[in-house]
Amino acid sequence: MNLYALLESGFPKDKPSCAIETHDGLFYSWDDLEKATSKMANLLASLRLPQGSRVAVQVEKSPEALFLYLATLKAGLVYLPLNTAYQAAEIEYFIGNAEPAVMVCSPKNFSWVSKVGRGGP
Repeated sequence: MNLYALLESGFPKDKPSCAIETHDGLFYSWDDLEKATSKMANLLASLRLPQGSRVAVQVEKSPEALFLYLATLKAGLVYLPLNTAYQAAEIEYFIGNAEPAVMVCSPKNFSWVSKVGRGGP
């Protein structure tokens, strides 16, 4: 049993009930959480990464970030959270030392994070 399965065993039986309510009034049910998590886990699984591979993530806190965290666990991978304030030097350090198989970042940072991830300038 992995950590996701343990967490899932504690989910309520009432799947349409609210799991997350955001500060701007959005609601996500337990069904929404499970569906989003499963979609992301399936995407990660389609990459055919070895169990225990690292997924480095530099995104703002959000329901989607939580779904990605749970999906990473569900897929048997390791979630490596990176501070959103990190710049190229810090990201380069973590990529070089942790050797993640996948790097996820916000769209606004993609241009420079992708260069660091590929070992570019």
